Formats: sequence, C-alpha cells, structure tokens
Amino acid sequence: MIRPHVPRPRVPDVRPLDPLSSLKIKLGVLVAATVTAAVLITWLGLQASLGPSRTFPLAIILSLLVTQVLARGMTSPLREITEAVQAMADGDYTRRVRATSRDEVGQLAHAFNRMAEDLASVEQTRRDLIANVSHELRTPVAALQAQLENMVDGVVQPTPAALEQAHAQTERLTRLVTYLLDLSRIEAGASALNVSTIAVGDFLEHCAEDLSMVDAAKDLHYVVDVTPEDLTIEGDAERLHQVVTNLLQNAIRHSPAGGVVRLDAYPVDGSESADVVLEVSDEGPGIAEEDRERIFQRFVRGTGSTGETRGRGAPGDGGDTAGSTVGSSGGTGIGLAIVRWAVELHGGYVEVVDSERGATMRVTLPARAHPAAGVTTTRSV
Repeated sequence: MIRPHVPRPRVPDVRPLDPLSSLKIKLGVLVAATVTAAVLITWLGLQASLGPSRTFPLAIILSLLVTQVLARGMTSPLREITEAVQAMADGDYTRRVRATSRDEVGQLAHAFNRMAEDLASVEQTRRDLIANVSHELRTPVAALQAQLENMVDGVVQPTPAALEQAHAQTERLTRLVTYLLDLSRIEAGASALNVSTIAVGDFLEHCAEDLSMVDAAKDLHYVVDVTPEDLTIEGDAERLHQVVTNLLQNAIRHSPAGGVVRLDAYPVDGSESADVVLEVSDEGPGIAEEDRERIFQRFVRGTGSTGETRGRGAPGDGGDTAGSTVGSSGGTGIGLAIVRWAVELHGGYVEVVDSERGATMRVTLPARAHPAAGVTTTRSV
C-alpha cells in the first residue's frame, strides 16, 4: 500500500559549498570557517574587554551555528535519500533527490535518481506485462471455455470444424506461453544454440507454408526469392524458425487483402562466407522512422509511417492489431524483442529498412556459425 507523502516543515538548506568538488575539501573549509569564527569572536571580545568568561561561550555558540549551517547543506542529500528509500519501500517510485553538489554526496544523489527512474520504469513494465498477459490469456481461455461448454450442453456438436476451432485456441495459448518462456530466458541470460547447416530456400518455403493459412481470408501471396538457390547458413534452425515466423506473423497481420508478403535472402557481397541477409516485407502501413529502434524493446509497439498506430507486439499471440498501444488490448509487446535476442545470439542484428511498399524487416546473420560472446553451442549433423 502506498502511503501519501506528507511534506514535513523544513529548515531552508543553505549550500554555499556545493561548487567544491570533494567532500574532503568541504570538511577542510568547514573546520577553517569554524576556527576563523571562534578566533574572530575571541579577538573582538578581548578588544571590547569582555573577558574570557563571556568571549569563549560566544565563540563556541558562533562556531556551532556555522557548523550547523554548512554541515546541514552538505548532508541534505543523504537525508533526502533516506526518505526516498522509505517511500520506495512503500511502493512510491516518484521521489527524487535534489542533487546540486559536485562532491561524492552529489554523485550519490545523481546515481540514486537514475536508479529511481530505472525502478519506476521496471515497475511500469511489470504492470504492463500483467495487464497485457492477463488480457491475452483471458481471450483464448474464454473462447475455448465457451466452445467446450456448448459441446457439453449439446448446443454444438463436436464436429471437425468445432474441434478445429478449439484446437486453434489451445495453439494460441501455447504460443503465448512460449513467448513468456522465451522472455524468462532473456531475463536469465540463457544463451545456447544447436547449430546445423540450413538450406535457406527450403527453410523459408517451409516457414511460409506453415503460416499460409493464418489469414487465408486475406488472400495473401507469398514470394520467396533466394539468391543463389543453394544458399546455406549455419545456425540454430529452431531459433531462426522462430525469428522468421514472428516476422511473418506481423507481416501477415498488417498486410492488406490481396497483398504480397516477400521473403528474400542473399549474401551481402556475393561470396559464400559473407553475411547472409534475410528480409521479410509486407505492403502494410510501414513503421515510422522514429520508432524503428524502439520497437525492438519489450512491451513497445510502433506508429505506422502514415500516422496510424501499427501494433508490433508478440506476433500470433492474439492481438497485434492496428490501433493498439502499450497497456491496451493487443499483443504482449515482446515478439520483436525475442527476435532481436535470437538474432544477437547468432552474432547478427535486425533492423527496419526503408521500403517503397510497406515495412521491411532485415536480419543479417553470419553465413558460418559465429555466435555472440558467451553463447554455448552444440553442433548437429
């Protein structure tokens, strides 16, 4: 439970030592200031013939006041950090610390503010994930429950078509669970590849055939163009299948009826040992240039180049719909993050490139196995 923050009455902080860049220098100045004040009062008292019994108490009091004023300004960020930490323990991540000094305490305050911003972002991400996943799980579960209840009550006969619908909903749930498991692998830093030699042409044809019935009502046309025809690549076939499937699902979802979805593959410089490029293109609204990097972050979707919102969440999890925004109904927003994760495991990279038709997602991979540092590999024949 977040308790409301009630500001307490504060003595104004005086920070004349903020320009100094070291805490040791500040302490030296503090000592020098108190000694100077004590000596000044003592000298004035002696000049006025006040005597030691009056001069010394005045010197001590003035030294304490100078110490209190200067020390309070030096330690204010520490007190603010303590209060902010207590607020964070209650779930309030909005508190920030006034960081004006240049010494070690000021650096600590700056670091604390950055940490607070990161924690606030993580907390918002957690809430978005819970909201999105709850929505995505609820939709297929409700549909599956309704179909099964109708069959049990005799309202609908368990025909092949009805069973196929129920099967489609279970597949939808399976895909979502798979994406969440992949997300947990990303968080855990799991990195292992089972490398084999892949015939790129057959591989892309197989991916297109698997998804050709996803939106059959759109009457989409699939074009696979591999140059040269015998192009091969070394990689984890399961992970690369996931990459291409995710990109194809998004392309299918955002393509207009009767549109063309292209899968192109070619070596970068024409040699067998060069990097290999895989491209998935559609004729949809495209992706705005300012969103082309951020869409690869988790729980983020981009804006179409024509101004409409283009969902770029987890493809196939039941909701990469145009018009979706983070936190609303739609995909969980982890599809392209998983794509980038899988591609980077192979030592490659993924990007959005300019296209006259719509959106083109380009994956560049080393032709011969060259996984990222720290990735363990096994090789299958």
